[in-house]
Amino acid sequence: MKLAREQELDLVEISPKADPPVCRIVDYSKFLYRLKKKQKELKAKSVKVVVKEIRFGPNTDEHDYNFKLKHAVKFLNDGAKVKAYVFFKGRSILFKEKGEILLLKFAQDLEEIGKVEKLPVLEGKRMTMFISPRKK
Repeated sequence: MKLAREQELDLVEISPKADPPVCRIVDYSKFLYRLKKKQKELKAKSVKVVVKEIRFGPNTDEHDYNFKLKHAVKFLNDGAKVKAYVFFKGRSILFKEKGEILLLKFAQDLEEIGKVEKLPVLEGKRMTMFISPRKK
């Protein structure tokens, strides 16, 4: 502590669990600044997962299906996950099988560039399925 006062700096405890505890003589505000900067850098380097949604109806036409399939291919190539879901309105809940067939066909068409993370599950009025991009 005497050395720290002579240099007009702060005594900072680096590793308190070591025997003996490790301390460093530094300017504390500069130390905090470097620590925050390092954490910010690590956060910037971390991978951010983007989830794109694609909505179908139980009676989606072939042209609409192909259009949405192209979008899903683009999303997966960009590295985003795709959440495909069939939304059942009113009495269309009777066509649960159609919705499941549609999602399984969608997964089969995207098999080369994406893998199914979660198989179709009915949650309320939605049947959802997650597809993540394959590693290249």
